[in-house]
Amino acid sequence: MAYYRNFDAPPPDPAVLKQLTAQQNEMQQRVLLQKPDFNLKLIAGCDSSFIGEDTILSVFVLLKYPELEVVEKVWHHGPVELPYIPGFLAFREVPNLLKAYEKLQQKPDLIMVDGHGISHPRKLGIATHLGLHLNKPTMGVAKKVLVGKYTEPAITKGSVSPLVYKEEVIANVLRTKDKVKPVFVSPGHLMNLASATEIAMACAVKHKLPEPTRLADHYAAVFKGEVK
Repeated sequence: MAYYRNFDAPPPDPAVLKQLTAQQNEMQQRVLLQKPDFNLKLIAGCDSSFIGEDTILSVFVLLKYPELEVVEKVWHHGPVELPYIPGFLAFREVPNLLKAYEKLQQKPDLIMVDGHGISHPRKLGIATHLGLHLNKPTMGVAKKVLVGKYTEPAITKGSVSPLVYKEEVIANVLRTKDKVKPVFVSPGHLMNLASATEIAMACAVKHKLPEPTRLADHYAAVFKGEVK
């Protein structure tokens, strides 16, 4: 996910940090990692972008699977409700994502998020947050690692290596295109790592990013121009 960070902002209130951490710990107890129980016909990609310091724009793009043809694209923009706090980005972005999701005429079987699932210090990345709120299978595809260590996968498309944090595999480092930087694929909610990795690879047709999140990122920039 894209975020706006104000480096001149004061440090976060310790009481707010304590409250958000407690909320994440409670939510983490409800996360289910399992082989998804669906017939995958519609997959959504989502992403957010910031307009200045205080406005967020969120996009959902709905595609047929496995054809990856666009069925719908919707967006919503509004005020940011929380300042940027490392490790708590989901609280900043999910409220607006949920408002964009409500605008979809058809609902997806799976949501692919531009961000992390359980590959997060408290296993509560934005994909996991969103899955819990919607009670919907979610997965994260991130461009950068947040926590954990890994060995670089082979340079050929389809190569995989595990991302390990506290002796647990929390994501797969996936090479979606020959000789390009890998992406970090993790389950969010109602999803397992093997299925998330397989779907991410199936959606990486020509580009580094799988089509659902690539198109969501693209349309976030397009719709951002309409707001301005």
